[in-house]
Amino acid sequence: MSKHLEPVYRWGERWSRVGVLTTLTFLIVLRVFRPEINLSLQLAIALVALLIGIPHGAIDHLISIPAQPRSRFFAFIIIYIIIAAAAAWFIARWNVFGFQCVVVMSALHFGYGDASFRNEENDAKSRERNSFPIESAYALPAGFVPVVLPLTDHRTLSALTRIHPALQNWAGSWVHTLRLVTLASAVVGLLVLLVAKRVSLCIDLILLMALALIAPPLVAFASYFGLWHALRHTARLVSKLPAADGLARAGNWKGAIRGAITPGLYAIFGTLAIATILMVKSPGAFSSSLLWSTLVIIWALTVPHMATTARFDWKTLRK
Repeated sequence: MSKHLEPVYRWGERWSRVGVLTTLTFLIVLRVFRPEINLSLQLAIALVALLIGIPHGAIDHLISIPAQPRSRFFAFIIIYIIIAAAAAWFIARWNVFGFQCVVVMSALHFGYGDASFRNEENDAKSRERNSFPIESAYALPAGFVPVVLPLTDHRTLSALTRIHPALQNWAGSWVHTLRLVTLASAVVGLLVLLVAKRVSLCIDLILLMALALIAPPLVAFASYFGLWHALRHTARLVSKLPAADGLARAGNWKGAIRGAITPGLYAIFGTLAIATILMVKSPGAFSSSLLWSTLVIIWALTVPHMATTARFDWKTLRK
């Protein structure tokens, strides 16, 4: 990893932390004037944060294969769309089981993606990489805390019922067990990282735990997705996009970041359009909630996105 990417990774680390701290500060100030944050406001904040996070996963076709030959390029796009459409149908048809699958896959994707980000950041800063045990001590709680803790929070029931009634008992009788195991993994992870003197990774876990435990569940996950995971993943995309990487090499790291964001902006409008169509055309399967329809699309796109990202995650973790 070249030294020219150091400002890009520093941007990803700094602003993801700022995003979480801003969310927590906003919620604390809001509660001074309104002890209870109504569900409509939570849904509005969650929808905005989710939309902000969408572009980071919308350019897999640009980073996975070369544009030539064109037949291979278009084949990738077609297969990608088919997998996403099949995943959307599966989640809409089997709400609970589909949701459970997405929870596990997303937690692993988020955690090891963040661990890869930190190792790539170490490369850019010419620092020693984290060993795989250290990566896992960080990745498992870093992925499961922002996903499982909000979903097992007692405040989740009404929110999930509002999104889709079938999701209120998604964990069945395992709610408390899942919560305790996730909290235990975070504590163990912090202890391991403290012993290994990985202070920066400890700060990450503390911020993620604070967000998951303090913020309303929907706001916690959406803020993590849009303001943490998406920003760090965007920083990783710069080196994989020739134009953006060229800007970084020229010293224009801000332009490089814009170059990694701009190609995926169309996905925000596309997701809103598709979600609205699904909500109108198939209210029985996708519910009358725009947020549920949006979530189905995001989760469906996450399946091929995770498969694509896993390729360079694995290369990063193997080094």
